[in-house]
Amino acid sequence: MENERFTVTKKAGIYGIIGNIILLIMKGMVGFFTHSQAMIADTFNSAGDIFASLMTFIGNKIASEPDDADHNFGHGKAEYIFSMFIGISMVLVSAKLLYDSAMSLVLGNKLNFSWFLVLVCVITIITKLILFLYTRHAYKLHKNILLQANMEDHRNDCIVTSFTLLSSIFTLFNIFWLDSIVGFGISIWICHTGVSIFIESYHVLMDISVDEKTKDTILNLARAYTEIKSVQNLSSTAVGAKYIIFLTICVDGNMSTFDSHKLADDLENDVTKLDIVYKTIVHVEPV
Repeated sequence: MENERFTVTKKAGIYGIIGNIILLIMKGMVGFFTHSQAMIADTFNSAGDIFASLMTFIGNKIASEPDDADHNFGHGKAEYIFSMFIGISMVLVSAKLLYDSAMSLVLGNKLNFSWFLVLVCVITIITKLILFLYTRHAYKLHKNILLQANMEDHRNDCIVTSFTLLSSIFTLFNIFWLDSIVGFGISIWICHTGVSIFIESYHVLMDISVDEKTKDTILNLARAYTEIKSVQNLSSTAVGAKYIIFLTICVDGNMSTFDSHKLADDLENDVTKLDIVYKTIVHVEPV
């Protein structure tokens, strides 16, 4: 299951790189000749998409490495380190596009309508929709933040390119200001997505604990054992997409060492069966 997770993420990264390179070339050429600020913004967005897909590929490759002497709990956090790179790149790209769109609006630059512009928009929307549906299906199965970042990126591109198409059509009616406004909106959208990805990655890298629902599930597993008098401590730390769980349980002080250790082993096995858990460590405290 874990190998399949990494294989699917690798494919998503490769498909994203190939698709975005093709779109980058088409958008760049049309944006340059038509002077469409929205399409130029979309071109920079595609450049960011190539970087995002490349980060997905590299991050996934590192995260797929098994644990070793130097990394006892694997390399899962690489997913979040590289997704953070994606988030930062999005924010930087959005800042540049925001400035260019604002200047275009102030200076009153006009784009030249072209049916090639419309064609490129339609091709982009279809391509990105296919990539979005594929990546969303993969994300629902494997819950990889790199897949999530790519999924949201593809979805955003469908939306922003639709607005680019709309702004180009409006130029037929001599409404040119909408092009700059759309470029402005694209910039804000990219920035919002980048910040969201950055924050989620930051939480994991700062060892955020499991959610309350998972905590309750773990406590209920412990309470199912009549030999456990109480759970004194439950803490966790993230290792990529999964968590290490630390439990301190209280048992009868007269229980033998063998029985208490077997009890701890059984509970560790039960908790580790949860999809979100990488490893469970149970400490026994006699009372």
